[in-house]
Amino acid sequence: MSKILVIEDEAAIRRVLVKILSEESEAYQLSEAEDGSKGIEVLKKEDFDLVLCDIKMPKMDGVEVLEAAKKLKPEIPFIMISGHGDLDTAVNTMRLGAFDYISKPPDLNRLLTTVRNALDRKELVVENKILKKKVSKNYEMVGNSEAIETIKGMIEKVAPTDARVLITGSNGTGKELVAHWLHQKSPRSSAPFIEVNCAAIPSELIESELFGHVKGAFTSAVKDRAGKFEAANKGTIFLDEIGDMSMSAQAKVLRALQENKISRVGSDKDIKVDVRVLAATNKDLKKEIAEGNFREDLYHRLAVILIKVPALNDRRDDIPLLISHFSQKIASEQGTGVKSFSQKAVALLQSYDWTGNIRELRNVVERLIILGGKEVSEEDVKLFASK
Repeated sequence: MSKILVIEDEAAIRRVLVKILSEESEAYQLSEAEDGSKGIEVLKKEDFDLVLCDIKMPKMDGVEVLEAAKKLKPEIPFIMISGHGDLDTAVNTMRLGAFDYISKPPDLNRLLTTVRNALDRKELVVENKILKKKVSKNYEMVGNSEAIETIKGMIEKVAPTDARVLITGSNGTGKELVAHWLHQKSPRSSAPFIEVNCAAIPSELIESELFGHVKGAFTSAVKDRAGKFEAANKGTIFLDEIGDMSMSAQAKVLRALQENKISRVGSDKDIKVDVRVLAATNKDLKKEIAEGNFREDLYHRLAVILIKVPALNDRRDDIPLLISHFSQKIASEQGTGVKSFSQKAVALLQSYDWTGNIRELRNVVERLIILGGKEVSEEDVKLFASK
């Protein structure tokens, strides 16, 4: 059922619009408002999938209605209804966020096509919001220890900016979670988040992966190919394990940060990019600089903000929360009931030396859920969580 509101001060045109849409589909639920101010009152009380709004009306014209509605419920698409003399205004309303406009008297096919398209777009917006919430839950930062609360506070402050962030910490601590949250809480969240594992790409291919290449640049370059920086344009690129990047690639990354330009391998042509750069490493980059393995100038470009993710052994108070979180997540993934852990089992897991950090804990929780009893006991932990 799609709820549609028609805001039109001319009763005859309002009746025609309602009749046309009612006859088009039984799934359309129509409401009416005879002027702009009444339309806004209805919008405050109810949610709609689409609004058809006249431009010239007493008390509050269509432009004012559109501007007010976008502040109240920005996701609702507006189709503006324009008289012959309102065409310029109708075009301007699209700059203000209107989906489209139709002229009076309304052409039947044009009206119905525009309505269908607007409703389809609303459905996509809703689906996208649901998907983004699911994605957010996949990258949820669990814990209320002082160290984690400090990181969450930093993310809240840093995410709305374009400041570069260097995330450090041991393997398995959740550095990629910090990067995802920085992106999702930023104004760039609707643009791409491109992740590059610098340690997983051979040194001879890293430049092509990051910056792309032109046909013939090397033996296997059979066609032009865009790199990750271009793919991340207007969004965020996350350079994971940047401490493993080759020196030549580091020089090109430095240029990209300094000039907001890249060039594909085998080409002299500059390509402008607008990308926020986040980086992570499990290495001591200052030690790498001293040993000649990492550029000091690149380090200072990347480390505008430093976020150190603590080892699990340094945040043991979060382990009960993490066990509960993983139990629910694993049950959801496997379609099974959520298993509880006895207090003694949790206490024993808190005492372990977690060299593999969060990643290791999740694996152990999954093993205990599969192999343990209805309630995971201390004995189950001793039997199946041995390291």
